[in-house]
Amino acid sequence: MVPGPSVLYITTRSIDQGRKAGLVSVFGNALGSIILVACAAAGLSAILASSAVAFNIVKCFGATYLIYLGIRQLLGNDDRVPTVVERKRLLNIFVQGTFVAVLNPKTALFFLAFLPQFVDMSRGYIWEQTLLLGLTLVGLGICTDSIYALLAGTLGKWLKRRGNLQRGQRYLSGGIYLALGVVTAFSGSKKH
Repeated sequence: MVPGPSVLYITTRSIDQGRKAGLVSVFGNALGSIILVACAAAGLSAILASSAVAFNIVKCFGATYLIYLGIRQLLGNDDRVPTVVERKRLLNIFVQGTFVAVLNPKTALFFLAFLPQFVDMSRGYIWEQTLLLGLTLVGLGICTDSIYALLAGTLGKWLKRRGNLQRGQRYLSGGIYLALGVVTAFSGSKKH
């Protein structure tokens, strides 16, 4: 029930830059999840599960990236809130969404731990079943994350109409990124 880094990233992006930016971050996040599904199907997620060093490296990169986004948001100008997000910026948002997903080692471990429970070895190739199950989960994630993006975009629009709330909105967005980075950095440490 508690939203993870990806959902919080999507809602923060939607509140800050609108529905379009939120939906673009949903699809960037989906691409990152597809990459993780492919890694799980190829067995690469097993490396993260068994290696404390690999897990902590990915975790540190993810935490650092989220903290970077938070600091950048906090140090931004109050008058920089665009009404229309330009095309180049949408590509950056897509790439950021992909990085947020890929640099979340817990998602990789989730795919490794969750998907094999539903694989039936008597039905053929394990990697094909894992891939199909993972892609199904990504598809469901696109649906639910899109709802978050649309609702948060509506909230952001409401906040923007109240000019005195824009500064608070920037601080809230930056604070969420920073909090996600700190929580990521200090949670789930592996000590093997």
